[in-house]
Amino acid sequence: MTTFGIATSRQVRHTLGEVFEGRRLGLVGAAVVLAAAATAGLVMPNVMGRIVDLVGARGRAVVTDGLGELIMLGLIMVAGVVVAAVLTALGTIWAVTVVEGAVAGLRERLVAHLVRLPNAVVEDAGSGDSISRATDDVAEVSTAVNQVLPAVSGALFTIVLTFVGLSVIDWRFAVALALVIPIQLLAVRLYLKRAPAQYAAERAAMADRAQAVLGSLRGIDAVRAHQLETRRRNLIAGHSWRVVHWAMHQRVTNNLFWGRLNLAEFCGMTLLLLTGFWLVGTGQATTGTTTAAVLLFHRLFGPIGQLLMVVDTWQSAAASLRRIVGVLSVPTTAGDQAIPAQVGAGALLVEDVRFAYGPGQRPTLDGLGLAIASGCSLAVVGASGAGKSTLAAIIAGLRPPDDGRVLVDGIDLRTLDGPARSRIVGLVTQESHVFAATVRDNLTLAAAVDDDTLWRALSRVGAKEWIEALPDGLDEMLGAHGVTPSGPQAQQLALARLDLLDPPVVILDEATAEAGSVNAARLDAAARTVTSGRTTIMIAHRLDQARTADAIAHVADGRITELGSHDELVAAGGRYAALWSAWSRGRRQPDE
Repeated sequence: MTTFGIATSRQVRHTLGEVFEGRRLGLVGAAVVLAAAATAGLVMPNVMGRIVDLVGARGRAVVTDGLGELIMLGLIMVAGVVVAAVLTALGTIWAVTVVEGAVAGLRERLVAHLVRLPNAVVEDAGSGDSISRATDDVAEVSTAVNQVLPAVSGALFTIVLTFVGLSVIDWRFAVALALVIPIQLLAVRLYLKRAPAQYAAERAAMADRAQAVLGSLRGIDAVRAHQLETRRRNLIAGHSWRVVHWAMHQRVTNNLFWGRLNLAEFCGMTLLLLTGFWLVGTGQATTGTTTAAVLLFHRLFGPIGQLLMVVDTWQSAAASLRRIVGVLSVPTTAGDQAIPAQVGAGALLVEDVRFAYGPGQRPTLDGLGLAIASGCSLAVVGASGAGKSTLAAIIAGLRPPDDGRVLVDGIDLRTLDGPARSRIVGLVTQESHVFAATVRDNLTLAAAVDDDTLWRALSRVGAKEWIEALPDGLDEMLGAHGVTPSGPQAQQLALARLDLLDPPVVILDEATAEAGSVNAARLDAAARTVTSGRTTIMIAHRLDQARTADAIAHVADGRITELGSHDELVAAGGRYAALWSAWSRGRRQPDE
């Protein structure tokens, strides 16, 4: 199985520029407010130094001679703290609002792109990889950016202003502080040497784990039937331990990173205290100015920590961003093509189609060709692995042929994008998805029509009665948070959607495979109603369904071996006749 690629840094920057288009003014405004907050935050250390000098100069007399000045300094200090807190809150809220809007746009863009990608691309990448990128990776980016933007904006201004403030107090304090920068740079360099690869490996392991879990859940019946529970559980456990493995490597790297940063803080505070001790001892500075310098440096612990912490956070987000943009970089069509005017009743021609599921693999279809006149029906039968469902997928556009082409009324379907093609060739499979939405929303996915049209479509497929019995009718919620339709009911909704889409060509890939159930006859009748007058291909599991078609094609080894009506093929005494004989005796041929 292949996966979606990982984008380059240039592609990531380009995508971020597009996502934040129109939001840059908001980001600048938030940065200005956070810079003002950082400026206000410098008031407290400087005022505290002034208070120390005032008390040191006047001693106990400050209560009588300098009380007014002391109170004024206290009020200024409180005002600085309050203003800094208010501006920080406002700037953070502003930044988060802008960023959340951009991240929401990124998520919508990713999901829309996934929907528009060719089905074969998404299937080859795996649903686990797609879901992981659309959920875990987007969430990681959202969390990271909301932390990074306020931290970087506030911390950078605080660091710059603190250096300026220390230089104003005494340039030697700034020099002492600058001596710890090499330790911090070394910490960042060693961290960046390991962290990006570890984060990328963890994201890939999470995608593999998601794929293993989804595959097990979707095939739970087969897992139980073949007693594969232990094997699948071990597979999931193996992928889970890979995630833990990389998470532990990250934790070690992060702990080493923070240990080096703490060492830099210790060295910085020690150098600053020694510098202050020397300056005060030689009379070149006061105790108050040294106190202000130490408090300014102590105040840097938070911003420097935030700034360096976002290096860790951003590495995780950058790995996720490269995975997200890797999906957005896969080419897709615009999706706004109109159906060509010459498409009419749906005459279908399949010319010399060849297809294999991978390089060097045995072809599933090998030079297959067929023609179906407008409004006629063809049933495709054959043993498991003969290529029946693959043929349906190629005609529906879910898989591109390696060679050959599919034409409807002379139009090569390869020239159409997905949405335009789906309006020409409609597909209903054995497993139909019901969206977590209202009945109306589930149906109007196919076409935006009024309620009367919806009721007519439901009536044609035999679903009107049970929909009317729902408390809210068309407004009833379906899916995980509402009513869960049965398998036959879900198939009825799928057939109703097909009826509303009204394509000239219809493919039923085991769409009514309810053999032996009380709903089989009802679904068969619904399918006949919906396909009436349309060019129809039935991938048949039950030969009593196949015999109702205008023609039957028997497929074996990727080719059509027999073609004709039911009576003609039975009279010919070939492979189809053998299948029919077995069916008539109550046996069934396994399906693909």
